[in-house]
Amino acid sequence: MTALFDGLQPGNLWKHFEEFLKIPHCSGNEKGIGDYIVSVAEKLDLDWKRDDTGNIVISKPASPGHEGAVGVILQGHIDMVCEKNSDVIHDFTKDPIQAEIKEEWIHAKGTTLGADNGIGCCTALAVLEDDTLIHPPLECLFTVDEERGLTGANQIGSDFLKGRRLLNLDSEDEGEFTIGCAGGADNQIHIPLKREKGAKADVVKLKVSGLRGGHSGVDINLGRGNAIKLLARILWQTESMIPFRLIAIEGGNLRNAIPREAWALVHIPSNEKQSFIDFMKGAFASIKNEYKVVDPEASLELDAFDDPVDEPLTFDSHRSLINFLFTCPHGVIAMHPEMEELVETSTNLAVVHTHTDKAEIICSTRSSTASALEATRHSISALSQLIGAEIIYEDGYPSWPPDLQSPLLEKLTNLYRRTFDKSPHVVAIHAGLECGIIGEKFEGMDMISFGPTIKFPHSPDEKVHIGSVELFWKFLIIALRELA
Repeated sequence: MTALFDGLQPGNLWKHFEEFLKIPHCSGNEKGIGDYIVSVAEKLDLDWKRDDTGNIVISKPASPGHEGAVGVILQGHIDMVCEKNSDVIHDFTKDPIQAEIKEEWIHAKGTTLGADNGIGCCTALAVLEDDTLIHPPLECLFTVDEERGLTGANQIGSDFLKGRRLLNLDSEDEGEFTIGCAGGADNQIHIPLKREKGAKADVVKLKVSGLRGGHSGVDINLGRGNAIKLLARILWQTESMIPFRLIAIEGGNLRNAIPREAWALVHIPSNEKQSFIDFMKGAFASIKNEYKVVDPEASLELDAFDDPVDEPLTFDSHRSLINFLFTCPHGVIAMHPEMEELVETSTNLAVVHTHTDKAEIICSTRSSTASALEATRHSISALSQLIGAEIIYEDGYPSWPPDLQSPLLEKLTNLYRRTFDKSPHVVAIHAGLECGIIGEKFEGMDMISFGPTIKFPHSPDEKVHIGSVELFWKFLIIALRELA
């Protein structure tokens, strides 16, 4: 290992994580990391299989004398969210992630780290390598394309797994047991656009940046700014005061990340340019004050833009697009009526792209209640219909209903108390986990999710707490012995 990871425990886990940092594995580009996982299985002479989607399962026989125990599945996803700050030069298709240690945390330098879910996957590989552990029959399941919609889990065949106890290693607070999650689904909205030749005018580029963003499930309740919404807000405020026409607006690139940056090009008469800039700066100053606690680094840049661009939108297209982005719901819709501090329903205005003849928008909605999920998606569709947009309903994924009577939960809760002299925090989360899909596919699967402490996943602020990884490992190996 390099000096960065030297001395960190458990050594084999960090050894594999260092390799993960070297191999590109954004969602949809997981073959290289999958090949690495297969190479570990072959080196250990363990049985493995890989389905057409790219999911991998590696089997390890039980420790001697424990062959009759119920099989346990260790499960994680091998893809990562690939986000970077705009001032960072990094090609996620070939460049390794540059990691560093700050105090007790491992960060990346201006990009996502991939601790979500690289740490969970590397933990499973370390378990496979360690012949000193006592454990039941093991299957280590590595799924693909979790971050873009749990695609890998959706494609798992009914004969892919044998075990009926599943430990999902994709939670992000040490000492917390997750026993349920939200379901989710996306709407794609295509707004038709028309353009017209504008009078001679200036083109100005506006860019909202510096927002913290974050995971659209885990962080949606923190009230952080959505760059698309804030940009649409100041455009809407300005158009009633100063004439301009929208040329393009772009923001977000992942449906499960709160947009951190957005920009727009506007066509504006030269004699109105300075008034436009002054009004925009004033409008954004109010927003910056409003978000000073949750997004203290929020900024607005306004610059002349001299490159060739499309013609400006017609007035009707201009107004339809700005009005839709300004009024489209974003954020928490409802809190759970029974579980304190749990978001029940939310939606994320995740992506907007403009083309010559249409705007493409993605809204990602989550809920632990199927009817509330459907109602929120319908409300977005109703808004879309008002402007003649095309709505595409994408297939979603199921929620994972909490089972407080789970034998696995009872066993591991008691074990955690004995090990650490305190009770774990048992929760359901507003993010999506593959447990909901796997539970539907394999009847009788008893499941729980836990992991080390990872902060700010899906953003360049992502970091993993080193000490929590060691505690996570300690509990996992004791749990495997208990389940053997």
